[in-house]
Order: sequence, then structure tokens, then C-alpha cells
Amino acid sequence: MEAREILELVKNGSMSVEEAEGFFRRQPFEDMGYAKLDLHRRIRSGFPEVIFCSGKPDEFLINIFQRMAENEGQAFGTRATAEQYEMVRKVIPDIQYDPVSRILKLERTPKEKKGLIAVVTGGTADIPVAEEAAQTAEYFGSKVERIYDVGVSGIHRLLSQTQRIQEANCIVAVAGMEGALASVVGGLVSNPVIAVPTSVGYGANFGGLSALMTMINSCANGIAVVNIDNGYGAGYMATQINRLACGGNKSDAKQ
Repeated sequence: MEAREILELVKNGSMSVEEAEGFFRRQPFEDMGYAKLDLHRRIRSGFPEVIFCSGKPDEFLINIFQRMAENEGQAFGTRATAEQYEMVRKVIPDIQYDPVSRILKLERTPKEKKGLIAVVTGGTADIPVAEEAAQTAEYFGSKVERIYDVGVSGIHRLLSQTQRIQEANCIVAVAGMEGALASVVGGLVSNPVIAVPTSVGYGANFGGLSALMTMINSCANGIAVVNIDNGYGAGYMATQINRLACGGNKSDAKQ
């Protein structure tokens, strides 16, 4: 629960002063031994803590999701497997899993979607990373427009979507191979572009390094680059930009 929510509950008589005092005395994190849940992250940064699922022991992951659900009423995990979903679902039946983005989430109260972020991909193979970005942004309260498979090998496809792309407060450009998409998009818009190199490509793609180097060395202005396949990081940053464009701040996180 947010500090503002606690104060509102006290104000309307739904919570006693003593109960509220107990909340504010609580440590800013919960030490589970193998994990320290950052319970005050949303207060500080405007975003709750997110769970990176890959590599976590089964029992740890299940317990972390349980505690996040109890403390936040919601939980969001990235890079989850179908097997992890089945395990968590046994204790949180309403948990949701998307096998494309590999996102595992609990969202009991849908958020109002504000502003506009465009998520654009070079090809269909880039969609898993793009969906990680898009669904992250949506989870944090941003409206997202998906524009997929508009790479530079058929640039007329991208140009036919120019108006939709230009209307966005921020654009996430996701591409593998040589990664030229971000430069082209950057030359079409006046708002920030977050470039996401993917590991899609043949041998000399070097697991996404070729796209990363192209995006970092782009001659187009207004482009920032996140790590290879880091759709989550792009979606998070795009939401920060979108909130600013909507005149928002940290308090938007309570939506």
C-alpha cells in the first residue's frame, strides 16, 4: 500500500492511527534470508519492485511472488518459464502468463492507461522482446500502440505508419540483424526513441552486438540505447518519459 492510501484510510476512518503507525514503522524492506524485498521502492521511484524470474530456485520464486502479492496486491515478473508459471499458479491461482514475452504477472486492479508509447519492430522475430517492452509499459499505466514487422528491408511498410509513430510521446524501436530501424525512426520523429537491439540474426550478428553497435553509433538524434534483448528496461524508461509528457510524476504509480 502507498503512504497516500494509508493516510486516506485514516482520514475516512477505515484504518486506526495505531494501524497506520505500524505501517510507517515497518522496515523499508523485508528480509527473507535469500531475498530482501524492497517494499518502499514505489514510494521512492514511482515503480514497484519487479521480479527477474530466470535462474531463481523454485521455492524462492514462489515465496517472493506470494509476499509481493500480499504486500503490493500485484506482482510482475520477467523472463519466466511455463514451468515457473505452473508452480506459482498453484499458490496464486489468478496469476497470468504470456509465453511470448515470458511475463508472469498478478494484476487484480487494472490501471488506467495514459499517454501513448509506440513499440515498433523490424521483424516478427523481434516481437518477444517488443512484447516485454509493451507489456511492461502497460503494466505501469501507459497506453501502447504496437507497430510490428516494419523493418528497413521494406521501408514502405514503416513509412505507411509515420503518423501513428509521430503521435507517440516516446517510441521503442526493437530490431536485430544490423539494427538500422532505430536510425530511420529517429529521423522521422520529434520525440525520444529508445532503441532495443535484439539477438535475432545470423552468425556475424554476434548475438545482437551488430545491432547494438549500429544503434549506439546512429547519426539520428534523440536515440538512447538499452542492452541487448532488454525489452523490460525499454518499457520502464518509456513509461518514465510518457509520464513526464502527461504532466505526471511519482504519484502516478498508485494508479
